[in-house]
Amino acid sequence: MASTRDIRRRIKSVKNTRQITKAMELVAASKMKKAQAAALAGRPYAELMAQMLAALADRVEELQHPFLVKREIRTRGIILVTSDKGLCGPLNTNVFKLVTDIKTPAKYAVIGRKGAQFIARTKRDLLADFPANDRTTFADIRVVAEFMVKQFMEGAVDTVEVIWPRFRNTLLQVPTLMPLLPLTSLQDVLAELRSDAGLTASATAPNAVENQMLFEPNAATVLEALLPLYVNREVYQHALDAKASEHSARMVAMKTAKDNATKLLGDLTLEYNKARQAGITQEILEIAAAQFAA
Repeated sequence: MASTRDIRRRIKSVKNTRQITKAMELVAASKMKKAQAAALAGRPYAELMAQMLAALADRVEELQHPFLVKREIRTRGIILVTSDKGLCGPLNTNVFKLVTDIKTPAKYAVIGRKGAQFIARTKRDLLADFPANDRTTFADIRVVAEFMVKQFMEGAVDTVEVIWPRFRNTLLQVPTLMPLLPLTSLQDVLAELRSDAGLTASATAPNAVENQMLFEPNAATVLEALLPLYVNREVYQHALDAKASEHSARMVAMKTAKDNATKLLGDLTLEYNKARQAGITQEILEIAAAQFAA
């Protein structure tokens, strides 16, 4: 049995750990609420864009826009969204499994330090890496999206895909791979926007209000300008989604660590009391034996 001094040291260490994990849980919970609100705030924008595209789709034929042209896939371009920091459970590990499953040639643009470290460690082709700040702005993410679009337009990559932890709820974050470019059709764009906005197909069907929309100079020009905005918006939404997933996973991980520390503290306290009682009993026996010998 360990000495009471060693047990006291372990108890002190576990108490410090529990205090740290509790503080981190509270901080993550505060950030989680803000991140979830930011992720959900994009739904009205997605709804409006879906309505505009639904109205445009009936007025123009499929354009030969570079985003809509299929090509032979030789090298995939992937935007990998991870966290800058750890201590968020298996969140990043689950995302990395999707990367590991990719056997075809691919080039990566990474948002988040953990993802950049993984790509470098596994010796994959890293095009660029970008920080994953808590205050993710559209301007920051637009740089990433436009960088990959440029690679796509120049032929360095033949697709643009996004891998990120999709936020479902506080306890569930699903690693997801979504093709972004080339767009197969406007109907697929509409389906993705409806999914982001939580809409059904009928919710974005052309109605009387959409039929009154006027597009200047013409519908085709507006659609050409809207498609790049759609790409930027999708990458931004996924980055917000990943940030909400990160803080949710970290809060759950820290709560689990705190609960485990509390349980371990109870076991150590019980062990300390047993060791202390055994020491007292031994001292009493020694005193009694000395008196009997005298």
